[in-house]
Amino acid sequence: MADVSAVRRFPVVADLTLVTAGAMTANVAGYLLQLLAGRWLGVSGYSEFASLLAVQLLCAVPALALQNVVARELVRGAGVAALRGLQWRCAVIVALVVAVLVPVVTSALNVGVAACAAALGAAPALVLLSGEQGVLQGGRRFRALGVVLGAAGMLRVAPALVVLAVGGGAALALCAAALGIAVAAVFARYVAGTPSARTRTGTDEDEVDHAIGVLPVLRAAQVQAALMALSSTDLIVVRMVLDDADASRYALGTIAAKIAFWLPQAVGVVLYPRMAQPTHSARAIRSALAVLSGIGIVAVVCAALAAPLAPLLAGQDYAPIQGLLWLFALHGAILAVLQGAMLSAIAVDRTALAALTWLGLAVEVTLMVSFARSIPTLITTVASVAAVTTTVVAIIVLRTADRDSSVRTLEPERLA
Repeated sequence: MADVSAVRRFPVVADLTLVTAGAMTANVAGYLLQLLAGRWLGVSGYSEFASLLAVQLLCAVPALALQNVVARELVRGAGVAALRGLQWRCAVIVALVVAVLVPVVTSALNVGVAACAAALGAAPALVLLSGEQGVLQGGRRFRALGVVLGAAGMLRVAPALVVLAVGGGAALALCAAALGIAVAAVFARYVAGTPSARTRTGTDEDEVDHAIGVLPVLRAAQVQAALMALSSTDLIVVRMVLDDADASRYALGTIAAKIAFWLPQAVGVVLYPRMAQPTHSARAIRSALAVLSGIGIVAVVCAALAAPLAPLLAGQDYAPIQGLLWLFALHGAILAVLQGAMLSAIAVDRTALAALTWLGLAVEVTLMVSFARSIPTLITTVASVAAVTTTVVAIIVLRTADRDSSVRTLEPERLA
């Protein structure tokens, strides 16, 4: 029995390794961009850049939702052609929404209109890129997915770094990053190609294809939106409650949170197709939450040990946050567990659970705006709210999975 279990675990470990390699390449490139931008733009200019990156992350919500829906529906037997039609419809919708949001965000954050347009203008390309990643994920083509993840990160970051290195400002850097994302979307389409074999459920292909609409993406999007808002809104609020220097220091501290948040990204990516299969869902959910928790502990310890290096990498202006990096990492690690729980909700199409995350966001913003006026108070507030929200959501997800597993076990006995 042990040999059989080892054989079953090996492909999962290999898949995790491949996706982790690609995701880490992208994440390291992203962290490098933020570190160098913090140094080159200085404490007076980095806050605008970081806030627009946070807004861009929020605008990437439809892209992340689309990837999850495409992967889920491919596992359930949908056709690739229909799923690609869905991703183009979503890209058009996102482009229209972005056109409306640019003046609103520009005014709300008091940033340049060109920089804002560049940051938000990347959203439609992100949708197309994520749609192709969903095709690879749902088809369990994890080696190709790892390549696309790594290439997309490099293509997004490299042009922006070149612009910053030659003295360009936030607007030009964000424009270069948007162009890189568009190129990455084309590359992902080439890598995904047209699979010759698809995972089928036995349902007629035409019926499944015509059943795919935008509504499932919208349901998944509100789950992703809640998670991304909870992980990024603090970067927006700090510009309202702190001066520019402290806002930039807080923004740089969130790099530790982002590392802890995105470090275990491969866990959800690889186990998600199993979460979408009723016979494997409960076990996959438990495995995902356990692994995410373990990686989170390691990330917090590493952040505490590496804290003295922060001023050396980013400059002495950021020395005041050195002792808080472990707390930033804890915030990110907690959100990574929450992400795993919410992914399981999307996998089984039970997205109403996102209401708890939205509630947590409302509490977080209220506390930050009303009471938080320093960096330690802000990060303590967001980490505490995230911990309570994650605990409640995880308990509900695990109990629901166990109940569903028990029902499926009893059904054959009742039929017999």
